[in-house]
Amino acid sequence: MNYKGKITTTGSSEAIRLDKELFRQNPEFKQQAEVRADIIGPGTILISLLDKTNAALEEDPVVSAFLAFLERDMAENHKAITPLDAATIARAKAVTEGVLFSDADFE
Repeated sequence: MNYKGKITTTGSSEAIRLDKELFRQNPEFKQQAEVRADIIGPGTILISLLDKTNAALEEDPVVSAFLAFLERDMAENHKAITPLDAATIARAKAVTEGVLFSDADFE
C-alpha cells in the first residue's frame, strides 16, 4: 500500500500530512503515537512506531521493514512458495565453496 501526502508547516515545526486512509487502515499510527523517521536513501524515508513491542526497530529499521514486507508477502502469496530443488542447493554450494566468514564480520 502507498499513500500520498504533502510537506507543510505546523506551528514552528515542519510536518508531513498523509492521506487519512493510512490511519484508518493502520490504527497503530494513532494521534500522539511516537514515531521515528530514518532516511534510507535519497528521497526515501522510513517511518516506524516507537513502542516497546517494536524494540527490533531500534536495531535496524531497514531490515525490520524488509522482514515485515516478506512476512506479509508470504502470507498473501503462500502458493508461490516452493521448496528449493536439489539443483538449486547444489548451485548455491558451488558458488559459496571456499567462502569463509565469522559472526564478527557482521558486528
